[in-house]
Amino acid sequence: MKLIGPFKQIVTLANLPLRGKLSDDQLEIIENGGILVDDGKVVEIASFEFLKNEAKHSQIELIEDEQICLPAFTDSHTHICFGGNRANDFAMRNAGKTYLEIAESGGGIWSSVQHTRNASEVELLETTLERINSLISLGITTIEIKSGYGLDLENELKMLRVIQKAQTFTNATLVPTCLSAHLKPRDFKGSSEEYLNYIVDEILPQVKEEKLSDRVDIFIEKSAFQPEESKQFLLKAKALGFHITVHADQFTPGSSRIAVEVGAKSADHLEATIDQDIQFLANSETVAVALPGASLGLGEKFTPARKILDYNGILAIASDWNPGSAPMGNLITQASILATFEKLSTAEVLAGITFRSAFALGLDDRGKLEKRKKADFVTFKTDNFQNVLYQQGSLKKESVFIDGIKV
Repeated sequence: MKLIGPFKQIVTLANLPLRGKLSDDQLEIIENGGILVDDGKVVEIASFEFLKNEAKHSQIELIEDEQICLPAFTDSHTHICFGGNRANDFAMRNAGKTYLEIAESGGGIWSSVQHTRNASEVELLETTLERINSLISLGITTIEIKSGYGLDLENELKMLRVIQKAQTFTNATLVPTCLSAHLKPRDFKGSSEEYLNYIVDEILPQVKEEKLSDRVDIFIEKSAFQPEESKQFLLKAKALGFHITVHADQFTPGSSRIAVEVGAKSADHLEATIDQDIQFLANSETVAVALPGASLGLGEKFTPARKILDYNGILAIASDWNPGSAPMGNLITQASILATFEKLSTAEVLAGITFRSAFALGLDDRGKLEKRKKADFVTFKTDNFQNVLYQQGSLKKESVFIDGIKV
């Protein structure tokens, strides 16, 4: 058993509800606290001196300087396994070029597909691990990673195998998601419906056999897959035993309703969601995942996070780190900016990047510093936890602990 502390403040997020709005006075803040850990789990959180006296035979890991402690963060939507670079897309978009013009000039998702297909497994593993380590350095210890830049059997499996192999090189928890339905590849001879059937018949059975992922995603949009064919695809994937998540309502509304109807774990993006669909989503168990990085990268409006919470929905916040629309990857900066524009309390933001985001991945064993929860936490050298969001990502973490061990 190990006692870690003392911390100036421990913000536990204990006893906060899964859904709906939160006020900062609901936060449990333990002053001069310690965390007692055993076998990777939290045993107790209380005054450091109290725990020191009660747990006399425990190993003690002293925290020097003034530090605050938060539950480690979860990034529930990333595309960090990819080859190539799309800086030219960003420059063209800022110069006024349209999505179609960028795609026709050799950019867009298809550019990432070509670079990812051309990359070896070794190259993809190396760059993916670099991005994983970058996220860990921000205090993120649970990371969802999508495929979706392979778009055929060989290359989608290559991506998912890389993600699986990456897990052997990191103590962070990686959650792989099969996004073969990112868009219909240009070299597929057939309709989008036929391509979705190809995924169901050829790719998903192999993914299941190799145990590469238990989650399936689809991009429902005019430029990708249409609502009805997407709904049928999701139902087929669910029948194969996969959990479902959806890229929904990014540019046009309506697909978040499909996510709810098929029982998706989450509906991600939602920048274009209309009021009646916000209410429909908020009344369900489907998590609304805001992706402010995509709004910043594309110059689009933000997810209506305030309305989702006011309607008593479950709001998570993720980075959408990808080579095209959301290249920043800094979840803390993005969440802080979203809070400013959507008027989110500190409690709502912290919940959105911890236990509510973990719930979107089907994980309920982390995101709060409570007894029997996973002992993943992050510390910052400051005397006030509010400085983490106030400084919008410029306050760097001091330490990251996974299962109670500093990494």
